[in-house]
Amino acid sequence: MAAHKSRRLRKGAATTAAAALAVAALSASQAPGATGAPDPLQTSAGRSTPAPEVSADGNATGNSPYYTDLPPLNSPVPSPSSTIGTPVSRGEGEAGIPATVLDAYQKAEAELRASKPGCNLPWQLLAAIGKVESGQARGGRVRADGTTISPIIGPQLDGNGFALIKDTDHGAYDGNSSYDQAIGPMQFIPSTWAWAGRDGNGDGKADPNNVYDAALAAGHYLCRNGWDLSTERDLHRAILSYNNSTDYLNLVLSWVDYYRKGSHSVPDGSGGVPTHRSDDDLPRTSMPAAPHTAEPKPSKHAKPPKPTHPSKGKPSPAPTTPGSPSPEPTPPAGTPTPSDTVDHLVSPDLDGTELTATAGDAFERRIGARAVTKDGKSVAKVRVRFTISGDTDATFTGGERVATVATDAKGIALAPQLLAGEKAGAFTVTSVVVGHAAKGVGYTATVTPRPADKLVRTSGTALTCTPGGEFAGQVQVKATYKGAPAAKVGATATLIKSAANPTANIVGPYFKDANGQPVRTLTGLTTDADGLVTLPKLYADLFSGTYLLRVTTPGGGSVTVELKVSVAASASASASPSPSASS
Repeated sequence: MAAHKSRRLRKGAATTAAAALAVAALSASQAPGATGAPDPLQTSAGRSTPAPEVSADGNATGNSPYYTDLPPLNSPVPSPSSTIGTPVSRGEGEAGIPATVLDAYQKAEAELRASKPGCNLPWQLLAAIGKVESGQARGGRVRADGTTISPIIGPQLDGNGFALIKDTDHGAYDGNSSYDQAIGPMQFIPSTWAWAGRDGNGDGKADPNNVYDAALAAGHYLCRNGWDLSTERDLHRAILSYNNSTDYLNLVLSWVDYYRKGSHSVPDGSGGVPTHRSDDDLPRTSMPAAPHTAEPKPSKHAKPPKPTHPSKGKPSPAPTTPGSPSPEPTPPAGTPTPSDTVDHLVSPDLDGTELTATAGDAFERRIGARAVTKDGKSVAKVRVRFTISGDTDATFTGGERVATVATDAKGIALAPQLLAGEKAGAFTVTSVVVGHAAKGVGYTATVTPRPADKLVRTSGTALTCTPGGEFAGQVQVKATYKGAPAAKVGATATLIKSAANPTANIVGPYFKDANGQPVRTLTGLTTDADGLVTLPKLYADLFSGTYLLRVTTPGGGSVTVELKVSVAASASASASPSPSASS
């Protein structure tokens, strides 16, 4: 919720107190519900303890308005005898979540359980946010694929009672080329959706007006920064990062508690929609609409509401995020914002824009950008977005590929620490000013493979085979680096022509591919936690002779194994030869 006039603040205090009382009553009166709940989630709405710090990367909704209705005090458990079309109590009705919307929340929870298991995201948190943001997509007015029947768009964030967020999407999502507006059932602002959006229904696109896409995006948004939502501190930080308001935090926690005590599915379009909003005392330029049985038809005499201009009345500043740089204050009409004065971004690092790290390690140098004007002056309080691009599994701390940071007093924004993945190769990290067209600065980052400086065979048993047969046993080698086991090191195995010619042979022993065809070079092998790698079985063709198998790793590790193919192989195998491996 954006910062509003004093009447808004008094109303917020009352909402907080009501939320605390509601949660206390819920805890005392409601029975366990029909829908299974995950492990206990610490919510504690209405606590008087200070709000935890949250990250400085803005928030999902731009502190847009939301529904303020509290959950009912009576049990959410539906009556066993209740059926569709039968009047139900408010508690039962509020506990019903439209079927497609509920499915989207639960699918998002399942995906996050697999991709970010340490986050411990419960679907009830998504349901609580969806209730507060859009009344569960206007009571479930969605099509079969999860797309809302009509777009859900919040008021324009023009600084008049709301935060000031100038257009960042050229009106592509919200139809407004002057200011941003929150969009979709989870009410993302376009600048956040640009990096947080996800494809949750598998149609190949990320649509903020699709409840599957929006729910999955909200889940990933809440799970960033390595947060564990089973802990109270991280849960509160995540919710405050969605909308930075203590009232909002307590309200969402109230609905989380309510849904955890019981919920059930109701037909799409039949869900209830809240009636009270945090901007009830302000003029509205656009807002989420209540559900209808058919699309509303405009009246011939009705006049659309006139947008309120920032010059009419004194705009209030947006609230600050605890522990984060203050947001840009709302300037008088026509006054350039700090972002407007930025001409370009430069690297604050004198060592250049190229950096390297070994797979699995953190890059020692931090990626950053300094915002400057045309005459080279630094600009503070400007939001800079860093984006990782390319075929890489590298991420910023917290597992995200995008991070937004505000510049400090020296005009410098430092991205979170960059972590190399296991995939070797080069990728880029670009930086741009959020909401303003200014030349950015890019970095080239290179991930080098994990090294191993020594390879040895773990067994000295001779490897022999008769023509057309199969070698007994498999070759296993151990990789070390500076004497320690080298885990997750890539290896290549090649049946070479000779010690002096390491190219692949065209006759002699071979491996088999998935189709059973001969293969004499294997790539993509990886050592385990102990530095060991076991090669697939080896086979012999009809040519007798002595052959060589060479295994190599990045960093110089190499071992050559001798393979003998002869009619008398079975007899010679009974001898006890010395190991033939060399490194």
